[in-house]
Amino acid sequence: MLKRDNVWLGAVLGLVLPAIAYFFVEILKKNVRVLEKDDLLYIGCVALNLILVRYYFKEYKENTARGIIGSTFICAFIFFYHKIQQ
Repeated sequence: MLKRDNVWLGAVLGLVLPAIAYFFVEILKKNVRVLEKDDLLYIGCVALNLILVRYYFKEYKENTARGIIGSTFICAFIFFYHKIQQ
């Protein structure tokens, strides 16, 4: 049985939402010429986790929120590493 206040659940949630947003941004970039400057869009993908963190802290599920915060840092490091490599 899966415990509802779990760091691993938060880590998975924190990685899935930015991944879905990232793929949506990639599709949107190919179709909308104005959005070719993608830095702000990728930061927005990572920032979506703030909505999840706020929700889980309001529900007093601190461990899940901590997992989301951890995966948010991972996503942010990946974003900055990608920007440095360009």
